[in-house]
Amino acid sequence: MISIAGVIGGGLFIGSGPVIYHAGPAAVLAYGAGGILVTLIMRMLGEMAIAHPDSGSFSTYADIAIGRWAGFSIGWLYWYFWALLMGWEAYVAGQILNNWFPMIPIWGYMLAVTIALAIINLMDVKNYGEFEFWFALIKVVAIALFLIVGSLAIMHLWPWGLPGAKGWSHLSNQGFMPNGIASVVIALLGVMFAYIGAEIVTVAAAESIHPAIEIRKATKSVVWRIILFYVGSIFITVCLIPYNDPRLNDPTWGTYSVVLTSLGIPQARHIVNFVVLTSVLSCFNSALYTCSRILYSLAKRGDAHWIMAYTSNNGSPQISVFISCIFTLFAVYLTASARMNIYDVLLTATGTIALYVYLAISFSQLFMRKKLERQGQILTFKMWCFPWLTYIVIGLIIASIIIMIIDGTYKHEVIYTSMLAAIILIMGILAQTFKFGRNTATAE
Repeated sequence: MISIAGVIGGGLFIGSGPVIYHAGPAAVLAYGAGGILVTLIMRMLGEMAIAHPDSGSFSTYADIAIGRWAGFSIGWLYWYFWALLMGWEAYVAGQILNNWFPMIPIWGYMLAVTIALAIINLMDVKNYGEFEFWFALIKVVAIALFLIVGSLAIMHLWPWGLPGAKGWSHLSNQGFMPNGIASVVIALLGVMFAYIGAEIVTVAAAESIHPAIEIRKATKSVVWRIILFYVGSIFITVCLIPYNDPRLNDPTWGTYSVVLTSLGIPQARHIVNFVVLTSVLSCFNSALYTCSRILYSLAKRGDAHWIMAYTSNNGSPQISVFISCIFTLFAVYLTASARMNIYDVLLTATGTIALYVYLAISFSQLFMRKKLERQGQILTFKMWCFPWLTYIVIGLIIASIIIMIIDGTYKHEVIYTSMLAAIILIMGILAQTFKFGRNTATAE
């Protein structure tokens, strides 16, 4: 449930609309292909996590398998991604709440959300898990109802709504791939950003009583559930709604709102906004949890200041929780001073971090598997068709980055993210070369 909560955010309810608008009904192929890639990534990550459970997850595995510079770089890059995204999630939550109750400014709601969720993460980890379970349950129930209602409409069993929102005529009557295969490839690149978050489960499972058992169960189940939710939702949408409906490309509407409104659901936009609010709060909660654990792991390995490894009596890395809120507080300030556009520039540098994280996981699994086999360790959970599938995933990710640059749609995201990654990489190489901090890592 934690992994589901982390990966299903506003991207499904709002961000999927523009993907459909530009790729046509073939957007379902992009989400399906993205789901397959995430399945392979999660299999690799599950193999490493079961062999070596750690709350630092792939950052720790990159350190072990490739070298300190790799663990340092991917850990800080991943922390930056989630820490920055928290500010945006708080902003979306503030906008929704302000629309409902305009007496409090957006920045006031943002600050309240930040304080409330920070308090949750300062508590015992089981409290975080409890909150995240209920956040996830709301989203899962909402998506399940959407799938049921949409399926009834496809089978002409839904009695209300517009006549055109029945059956699956829209799946092909304007062409399944109206803008060509190139649009689907570009859509796939955008889809990968929506799927990031599934890997959070290995961070959380490392703190469970039986991490190996929980990681095995989670990596097997979470992938097909996520694919069902995403691919199922997109399939229903492209069947019931014309892909070129301008509302799909309007962020004030959202994919679910367009479909449910067409099906005659009263107050559909408000209902979906409630689910979106739950989603962004859930993503914020998961992001803060992940950021604090990544900082804790980096500090334990000497790649962050030792104070970030301090834990309270209940086991929460409290200093790391506070530090991880820094970008969110900056977003609150920018919103209060009407300069939130500055934050958009920072967000651009997170555009392709998902691909770099997946690339790091793939290389880590490749090297760690060989290292463990040389040591004679028996693996009870393995990546399929090793090493060929791992090589294929690495090749696909590198090809995706190249296509993004050539096509130009995500050119700025690639450039800014690569610049950020290069800076952090240089810091990691310097830390490994001169052994900065490694001998000073302590944990309270």
